Amino acid sequence: MEIGIYRSNGASRSQLERVQLTKESAIAGFSLAAKSDYEPGDLILRVGGLQTTRNYRTIQTGIATHVQNDLLSYLNHSCCPNTIVNTEAMAIEASARIRAGDELTFFYPSTEWELARPFICRCRAPQCIHLVAGAKYVPIDTLGRYFINSHIRELALAALVKVAA
Repeated sequence: MEIGIYRSNGASRSQLERVQLTKESAIAGFSLAAKSDYEPGDLILRVGGLQTTRNYRTIQTGIATHVQNDLLSYLNHSCCPNTIVNTEAMAIEASARIRAGDELTFFYPSTEWELARPFICRCRAPQCIHLVAGAKYVPIDTLGRYFINSHIRELALAALVKVAA
């Protein structure tokens, strides 16, 4: 994709040096791909965004907060992700070895309690959850296999307390 498209969506020069937009996703439509190799724990990008109401292109950053960042909207879901979106650090970090050209993916329920637009997962991972609707609909033991942001842990705990009451 042309750099001009990124810039019109608010991407910085440093972000453009680290990722590229591609339409060769194995999962769905457009995606972000790495331009470099990364090891688990490596910082890929720092991200920001405009605070807004929840929609299908936002990332949930707190119990009642969402941000929109056009570059992040191309980060596809996988049940076997190679990145995490850390909402406290506002960063995308490698969670597995990534090679230049690899599609970058993350586990949507790690940031989203309830998706604005649920969908059927097409990642084909052995541990696929099949329906991606948000952490609210994922069993606790399944969530435990993934990096989960603190606001999702808080919401899951509140839901468990409510069921136990």
